[in-house]
Amino acid sequence: MTQDDQFLLPGGKLDPDALRHAVEQAADDERPLPRVRFEIARPNLKSRLDRYLTSRITFMSRNQLQRLVDSGAATVNGRSAKSSTRVKFGDVIELTIPPPPSKEILPERMPLSVLHEDEHILVLNKNADIIVHPARAELSGTLINALAWHFQNASDAGGGLSTLGEDFARPGVVHRLDRHTSGCIVFAKTDEAHWKLARQFELRRVEKRYLALVQGWPEPAAGVIDLPIGPHPSREKGYREKHVIRHDGLGKPSVTIYRTRERYRLRVLGAPGQHFALVELELKTGRTHQIRVHLAHLGHPIVADDMYGGRPLVAGSGSGHDPRREGSGSGAEPAPKRSAPETHAIIAHQALHAALLAFDHPITHKHMTFTAPVRADFAAALSHLRECGQTDRLPGDGTLVDLSAALGQ
Repeated sequence: MTQDDQFLLPGGKLDPDALRHAVEQAADDERPLPRVRFEIARPNLKSRLDRYLTSRITFMSRNQLQRLVDSGAATVNGRSAKSSTRVKFGDVIELTIPPPPSKEILPERMPLSVLHEDEHILVLNKNADIIVHPARAELSGTLINALAWHFQNASDAGGGLSTLGEDFARPGVVHRLDRHTSGCIVFAKTDEAHWKLARQFELRRVEKRYLALVQGWPEPAAGVIDLPIGPHPSREKGYREKHVIRHDGLGKPSVTIYRTRERYRLRVLGAPGQHFALVELELKTGRTHQIRVHLAHLGHPIVADDMYGGRPLVAGSGSGHDPRREGSGSGAEPAPKRSAPETHAIIAHQALHAALLAFDHPITHKHMTFTAPVRADFAAALSHLRECGQTDRLPGDGTLVDLSAALGQ
């Protein structure tokens, strides 16, 4: 093994203090987590990847490293690896090690909308503007903190979250939703329920359907978006979290099926009508920001998704359309200034909602389907469009979301 990495001690073991310092710097600068590089220099070495890493990373258990590697954090000679991958002389291993947050989960009282709870699982209708689990500098104010309080003070079923993932302050987390995406999310309360649910997600036996309010009318009204997604090529601040369509080696296969449920033509005094659509989305893959990237690339960004070009829906003026800036024709006078109540944003966060989640109960095997009502600002946006314009409802071929239940009608 050669020591050509700043995080390695003499003898090839990882220096936890150097790594911790680099992780803190990365968080401060909003840079990606550092990657640790090992090059095997022992001619006779033949070993499983997890065993080899256990000998080099002394502050993590083999089980922790297995979960880390199998989550996609390691490569061998530039290729994705599993914990069982065999490594030998000359191989180059690269590994991303997340900073271990505090294992202590502090209970915090926050409003939770529980759709179902038993001794094995808990299903929530997640609010917007909350992250699922502690990460980096955000060690409080998460759903995990809220659930810790829930189990201590409000749960009729009792229990707690599974221990799987607790090494990274992610106990019970089977899947995630973006901070500003609301809707159905399931947590495991026992280890058996956790790995059985995770297996269903892995085999794509879980049905997930989303609702999104988008700008414009997708044409055709239903279709398949099959375009690879990868990280934004720029690492400048403001771009590091973004993803884009990529047709190179960094683009991963990504497939989204969309079906338009309703179309809206919003009448705006003194300006062209604004078009919007309520779209149901089915994911065949689960890439980061997949729905947001695919819809934006299609030319129909999600309303209020400023990261991907979505404009806010403003009362009285359509999707961010300001008649004070445009006349009705060449040389036209600007429209009179509008009062504040007419131009307030109706929806604060991206209009994306995980409306339906269906799976087999990991213990009883009963098939379960959950529909989460949309949040208040999403409902207000739809009400505004219906009241201030024309609404067309399209055939629901292939759709699963019951709009009456999802929209609280």
